[in-house]
Amino acid sequence: MPAEKPESDGTLEWEATTIVVVKLAANDVRGLGYTYCDAAAARVVDSVLAPLVEGSDPLAPAATWERMRRAVRNLGGQGIAAMAIAAVDIAIWDLRAKLLGCSLADSLGRRRDAIDAYGSGGFTSLAGDELAAQLGGWVEEGFRGVKMKVGRDPARDRERLATAREAIGPLTRLMVDANGAFARREALRQAELYAAFDVSWLEEPVSSEDLDGLAWLRDQVPAVIEIAAGEYLWDAAEAARMAACVDVLQVDPTRCLGITGARLLDGVCAARGMPLSAHCAPQVSAHLLCALDRAVHLEYFHDHVRVERLLFDGAIEPIDGRLRPDRNRLGLGLSLREDAGRWCVAANLGTPARTELERSGDERKGR
Repeated sequence: MPAEKPESDGTLEWEATTIVVVKLAANDVRGLGYTYCDAAAARVVDSVLAPLVEGSDPLAPAATWERMRRAVRNLGGQGIAAMAIAAVDIAIWDLRAKLLGCSLADSLGRRRDAIDAYGSGGFTSLAGDELAAQLGGWVEEGFRGVKMKVGRDPARDRERLATAREAIGPLTRLMVDANGAFARREALRQAELYAAFDVSWLEEPVSSEDLDGLAWLRDQVPAVIEIAAGEYLWDAAEAARMAACVDVLQVDPTRCLGITGARLLDGVCAARGMPLSAHCAPQVSAHLLCALDRAVHLEYFHDHVRVERLLFDGAIEPIDGRLRPDRNRLGLGLSLREDAGRWCVAANLGTPARTELERSGDERKGR
């Protein structure tokens, strides 16, 4: 799905977001799951995972999850395979909740009625009035925290941080995400700058693969700043290693093997007495975090909010900066909109249709 305009963070640029949607059914009850990944994940679902799911017990998602994990061993259990499993696993949990006649949060064992969220975007491609309008808009909607991207051009970040702080005022929490843009000592220098603007969250200051660097920075940055990472965790074993190196562990249910995998990460955080925050995919994350022990908040990410509103009916809307799953809507409470097909890249993995992005590109070229 095309972005409103080209976007960037500390290490990546993009013009579109791809979402892979999985649908399954038990008799006339349908489940829906999804992941944000290349369309290659759909190939893994079709050729590897679907045969394992067909005929399985919809009330036993953990058993099916284990079979899927074993099946991708020789493909590599991380990356695209993990995200394919995540989409299927979420769909199974959605189906299970519907069969039980309750929301997904309630079927998981709801611990809280709602979960705090923070507005997230502030791409490095934004500055000045555009940046102020996006971040300030979330404050006007009731969010008590906002997050912006940093690190692509550190020389510009002082001005961008000043713009952000002025737009959100002194009481709103300001968070930054470097997406692994820095080496260790440069990250520490930047953290000292961030502290001058009362930044209290620094996400992925170095690559998530540099666990020693994360641990070193956690112990060196100003005390007001929390070091966070985890959006690229694929399983609980990785999470256990990273948890010893950060202040806050992140979980992305569309990457870390779905609802089943995310619950294991909650156990890692419980064992260490540390907080857990959800990365992106707010509609799934809202239900999940309402049921997890160590959950503190979720990321209300601009691109995913837009995609989920365009694709799904029943999306949860924030109230005073919190997401509250509707107990009267079964499962995730989502259904594909009637016009969702306009964005379709592949229907049943047949010949790819021309996407909305391609059509809009033709219009720009006058075709």
